[in-house]
Amino acid sequence: MKFAYRFSGLLGTVYRRGNLSFTRDGSSLISPVGNRISVFDLKNNKCETFPLATRLNIVCVGLSPDGSLAILIDEEGAALLVSLVGKCVIHHFYFHKPVHSVSFSPDGKKFVITKDNVALMYHAPGKKREFNAFVLDKTYYGPYDETTCIDWTDDSKCFAVGSKDMSTWVFGAERWANLIYYSLGGHKDVIVACFFEENSLDLYTISQDAALCVWQCDTELDGLKPMPPKNAAREKDAAEDDEEFLEEPKGEEIHGKASPSEQETREKVKYSRVAKYFFNKEGDFNNLTCAAYHKETHLLVTGFASGIFHLHELPDFNLIHSLSISDQRIASVSINCTGDWIAFGCSGLGQLLVWEWQSESYVLKQQGHFNSMVSLAYSPDGQYIVTGGEDGKVKVWNTSSSFCFVTFTEHTSGVTAVTFTSNGYVILSASLDGTVRAFDLHRYRNFRTFTSPRPSQFSCLAVDSSGEIVSAGSQDSFEIFIWSMQSGRLLDVLSGHEGPISSLAFNPMKCVLASASWDKTVKLWDMLDSWRTKETFILNSDVLVVAFRPDGKELAVAALNGQITFWDHESAVQTGSIEGRHDLQMGRKELDKITAKQSAKGKSFTTLCYSADGQSILAGGLSKFVCIYNVKEQILMKKFEISCNFSLDAMEEYLDRRKMTEFGSMALIDGGAGDEDGVAIPLPGVKRGDMSYRHFKPEIRVTCLRFSPTGRSWAATTTEGLLIYSLDSGLIFDPFELDIDVTPSNIRKTLHQKEYTMAIVMAFKLNEKKLIQEVIEAVPSDEVDVVCSSLPDLYVEKVLEFLASAFEISCHLEFYLIWAHKLLMLHGQKLKTRSVKLLPVIQFLQKSIQRHFEDVSKLCEWNIYNIKYALAISQQRGMKRLAEEPSEDEEDLDSDSDYLMQEVHKNNSSS
Repeated sequence: MKFAYRFSGLLGTVYRRGNLSFTRDGSSLISPVGNRISVFDLKNNKCETFPLATRLNIVCVGLSPDGSLAILIDEEGAALLVSLVGKCVIHHFYFHKPVHSVSFSPDGKKFVITKDNVALMYHAPGKKREFNAFVLDKTYYGPYDETTCIDWTDDSKCFAVGSKDMSTWVFGAERWANLIYYSLGGHKDVIVACFFEENSLDLYTISQDAALCVWQCDTELDGLKPMPPKNAAREKDAAEDDEEFLEEPKGEEIHGKASPSEQETREKVKYSRVAKYFFNKEGDFNNLTCAAYHKETHLLVTGFASGIFHLHELPDFNLIHSLSISDQRIASVSINCTGDWIAFGCSGLGQLLVWEWQSESYVLKQQGHFNSMVSLAYSPDGQYIVTGGEDGKVKVWNTSSSFCFVTFTEHTSGVTAVTFTSNGYVILSASLDGTVRAFDLHRYRNFRTFTSPRPSQFSCLAVDSSGEIVSAGSQDSFEIFIWSMQSGRLLDVLSGHEGPISSLAFNPMKCVLASASWDKTVKLWDMLDSWRTKETFILNSDVLVVAFRPDGKELAVAALNGQITFWDHESAVQTGSIEGRHDLQMGRKELDKITAKQSAKGKSFTTLCYSADGQSILAGGLSKFVCIYNVKEQILMKKFEISCNFSLDAMEEYLDRRKMTEFGSMALIDGGAGDEDGVAIPLPGVKRGDMSYRHFKPEIRVTCLRFSPTGRSWAATTTEGLLIYSLDSGLIFDPFELDIDVTPSNIRKTLHQKEYTMAIVMAFKLNEKKLIQEVIEAVPSDEVDVVCSSLPDLYVEKVLEFLASAFEISCHLEFYLIWAHKLLMLHGQKLKTRSVKLLPVIQFLQKSIQRHFEDVSKLCEWNIYNIKYALAISQQRGMKRLAEEPSEDEEDLDSDSDYLMQEVHKNNSSS
């Protein structure tokens, strides 16, 4: 079993807070998701989350004009310089204060950040070889209050900065004689956005009270005059004076406070307000929260706190659209480079929308669970994941694209458990609303609803391997309910537990149900023998979760005392135990009076999952760590840290003395004021935060763990979302039975001599994926049968595993299908003896083939319908033969049929 699992994706969270940004080509969208960023490829319908992370939640993202670099800044002002090409961190920097916005100049040579009431201009990294990637160029003073927004002119000569003091300042990026700074007023509320007109110094300013001011400048961009050179002696004196008062000796300071002389005033740039418009004409006091402007099409998009957005054409302020997304505040707006797509982010709902305003259609519409996720389940082929949340929604995610493609909202309360049936086309979910619902993935509908005679809150769910028996445990009546999937009737009610039912699990090989309860017992029920109790295991503490091994021969039980015990349920004998309390490593909350070490003594694992081969077990709970144990040796193999985001609670290992005052924790002081960044004081026993407070810090926890049936990945539902960890063996040299003669040159030499079987064996010994692909693809298709029959049994499994991974990226579908068919036909009987061990590999192969089957079948159906349509058109034309020239209608029919046939050929060639 390999343990090289690495973070590979984040599902269920599409937007948290911060600004949205389109890439340079306009086809991808970058969205901050907590302390990570996700890139949504809108043309290929895929999502990717970068493996890098900041220490706290990201509040602003700045993209370089060439699209290769990005600056990510978190809540405390710590910045990461990130390569979007290599997906790695290049440089760390700390601005010492919270940063409100960051923006690169259009020429890519400078970038400006705003913090407090100053604007700092830095040399852009990558243009020169510097020891420090962020070199300060100038510091601009002017506003009296915090700065809020930035915008550059098209030639990068000037930039504008908005402020909370209701003023907008225009600064020169260089020392211009007629424009060093200029202050604009005219607003009665905080400046939300400011935008320069295309190739002009004309300016639009927008305030929070939904007012737009249009400012006209009397000078063109070409009219800016360079500052005459100063005397060298004066420059030296000025530099010495600056060094005495500046904290950072580098960089020049520009103050916007001094009053210029009368002669200088005549020569300088002047602005005049030519118009002022109001968005809320009906007197609706609705705060404007964000805005974006596309200079080429003169399109202004504004978002409001009520979820409404407006599209206007400037400078005439003509209303194009006025639509509503939801009743939540729109936190961010962005327009792509062509001006066709508009992205909206709602932090309250965690919602991300991309709207094509000309056709009035959605390009992307994604939303995670409103509250935290509680449970998850993989489909039998590992292609889909279903999640249930406290918001009562059941969502199904595609693991290839990371998108949610269907949401079921029939439940009226929180969903506690979800699972797939064995055929993979039915989803079952249990909820606190007293129902268990079955959903059909063919028609996307709720076709069965299972209820109990008396209303009960269902806390757990299980379905047997045949998919015919559904069971759910109640947390208030201490009973287990059994239904028939076929008829929907209640078959029996199993009673015997004296506490809430915490977990249910069916044996994969036999019709035996294991139930765990807070009454410190685990009961086994025989479904074929009148649902009688077969066995009862008594433990020392409340039982929280049970799980069967994939072969059904072992049962794992996690209890409240932090122990994981293993049982042979046939003989009712305990075969081993793991003391996992210290491995859980609980973090310290901000308001805890005890240390994290002491706090961990009362914690336990709340979710268990066997690996696909049954050799290891995953365990997680109220902690940022997920532990993987070897079942046979009963030792900890590896710990995965699922989050390093200190914006979540229970992340600290030790008490931070900087957050302590003589009156106690700073969290206690800030919490009473209702500040947005304060920490609310939770009520006793409240785990998820008191919703009556304006703000609360969510606690890091792992609610559910599941291994993929393919064995290549595992998933965890956490406070941050649905995290996927998968095997990434591309960067690891992991040879298998390597000999001194096995080298790439010898492998190619053997291949050239047409000893294909020997070359394949040598390639797998070296275990380099590209070399294996080269060797297998060099085998002629008519030789595949002979090579497969002569392969040693040990390498058949390895070839199948390679074929499954190659299907995902290769275009040689028929060639690899021939390989898979021959291997399974020739070695099928031998593979049956190791079916349990080989099951993950076979399921991985099935998942890859199934995905290609769905794609190709859609394309073939589309081609068949188009060919039939083209044939019908040609027959219609033949029936209307005329002696004269064909009419205009017939020419149109000819052109239509030719066009359709060209499309068919194009699709076939692209596939």
